[in-house]
Amino acid sequence: MNVAFGTDEHTALTDAVRAELERRGHTVIAVDDGQWVEVGRAVGKVVASGRGDTGVLFCWTGTGASIAANKVPGVRAALCADLYTARMSREHNDANVLVLGGRLMGADMASDILQAWLETDFAAGRHARRVAKIADVEVRHAGDRAGRPDQMDRR
Repeated sequence: MNVAFGTDEHTALTDAVRAELERRGHTVIAVDDGQWVEVGRAVGKVVASGRGDTGVLFCWTGTGASIAANKVPGVRAALCADLYTARMSREHNDANVLVLGGRLMGADMASDILQAWLETDFAAGRHARRVAKIADVEVRHAGDRAGRPDQMDRR
């Protein structure tokens, strides 16, 4: 699997998660684009374009990066701090980007969350209808931004 990987700061934790992805045989597409806003957007673009099958994203709490990634149409980034949320984000929401708070957990927890997230499949069925509704919201609101500068490109 091709995994877009981004972080706003390299730490022992982010390096360990990246190494674990590679150890599991995944191809890591490194996205080092600066602060969490840019990194979130860049990982989102890699996943939305299909160059990445999924993404893993870090910032201090994970909140900012998840908000930024979710602004990219087609991205369903899930901020996960426990195993249950990791599983449900995949099984029920077909999340395609995992976001972790780099300053909120240790390597063991991050590894467990990553494993649960990667090993959980989308259940489809009734959940597919809900995911389709999310895509519909993106389409319906795309016109709301027409003619206005991209908020994420402002400096």
